[in-house]
Amino acid sequence: MKLIYLPLVLLISAAFCVAQTGTETAPSNLGESADQAAPGASQTPDATQPPAPAGQPGQPSGQPQNGQPENNKTEKDKTNQTSSGSDTSSNTTSGTSKDRLFFALPNFLTLENAGQVPPLTAGQKFKVVAKGSFDPIQIVWYGALSALSQAENSEPGFGQGWEAYGKRYGAYAADGTIENFFVGAIFPSMLHQDPRYFQNGHGSFFHRTEYAVSRIFITRSDSGRREFNASEIFGAAVSSVISTYSYHPHPPYRPGPEFIASDRTLKNTASVWGSQVGYDTLTLVIKEFWPDIRRKIRKRPQQ
Repeated sequence: MKLIYLPLVLLISAAFCVAQTGTETAPSNLGESADQAAPGASQTPDATQPPAPAGQPGQPSGQPQNGQPENNKTEKDKTNQTSSGSDTSSNTTSGTSKDRLFFALPNFLTLENAGQVPPLTAGQKFKVVAKGSFDPIQIVWYGALSALSQAENSEPGFGQGWEAYGKRYGAYAADGTIENFFVGAIFPSMLHQDPRYFQNGHGSFFHRTEYAVSRIFITRSDSGRREFNASEIFGAAVSSVISTYSYHPHPPYRPGPEFIASDRTLKNTASVWGSQVGYDTLTLVIKEFWPDIRRKIRKRPQQ
């Protein structure tokens, strides 16, 4: 197994452990949250305020009473922070998320507990992909991938040393950015497909894993229909061709006694394409279980 996939395998193993202990309670918690939110939404501010004492004029609706403006404000602020600070909340205006995988990697195209949501415009698709592709954390991410690649000497045409590391870094950054745009913006805009991942969140580990893997081949159209995920399959294929035949190692050469074959072959292009689709599949599985992992991490024992 290549070292580059080891972190993903470990993360999926962690997701399995979390899902085995958390899938039974997650649906009920969601239902309880909805039940608790509904009564609060139907109440007016006056309904929660105590009546004015006799002999004193009643306070206008929404104004602090009994000399406790700070307490009321604090309670409301806590409520607002709980709803706005939750990673499961989506930006209803843009139809995207503010979530980050492991609190670092952009996860802006994943929606949790989302039903029918408005489709993204072409401009929104390009904007959210650009936001994630050029996020500062990507500098660290591509640096780590380049280090793993150099450690196992993948694509020996790059060589070794700092110059080779820089070439690998540029190649990984270009690979990720180009594929992100073709899969998440260019083809979805051309084919009117929705590039977002809609988390399932219910069922057993294997059921949710099957759902996540199937999203590589099945997606939503902008009109909400289920259809073949041509944006993923063809977008990854086009980005693989660009990657292989542009900035990856040149035709075969012999820098020393060892002969280094060219990476610019149809076989290598197919291998890169398969690796990208496989990597995206593993990423979808992580996206499916990341909310469970996040809840476990943030869970604190009750005082």
